Amino acid sequence: MTGSWWLDTLLGVLAGLATAWIALITALALTRPRHGMLSEAVRLLPDALRLIRRLAADPALPRGVRTRLALLLAYLAFPIDLVPDFIPVLGYADDAIIVAVVLRSVVRRAGLPAVRRHWPGSDDGFAALCRPPA
Repeated sequence: MTGSWWLDTLLGVLAGLATAWIALITALALTRPRHGMLSEAVRLLPDALRLIRRLAADPALPRGVRTRLALLLAYLAFPIDLVPDFIPVLGYADDAIIVAVVLRSVVRRAGLPAVRRHWPGSDDGFAALCRPPA
């Protein structure tokens, strides 16, 4: 009886994880960036990583914002991606999409001036970062 309960729980957890992964892949496939937008995101990546680190370390920001940013940094540092890199376009785009989603939530919660204050790059780079998707 006990062994069956553990097996059922394990199978339920695995099924839930598989369902969540399939939903994420579907969402990424539907929202994947255009080719030009992806190359622009790659150019902004070093500045965006420094921005995320600086925002996560800012004690003036709300704790929830800093927690999201710390989790994002941990995700980016983790060697295993949600979408493997060998999958064309989506393999590399998943990180860019996740960073964009977290940064949008940071802007909504902390405000654009806080993000601007910590931006380490050029004014043109910040303008590209703030440009809405087409």
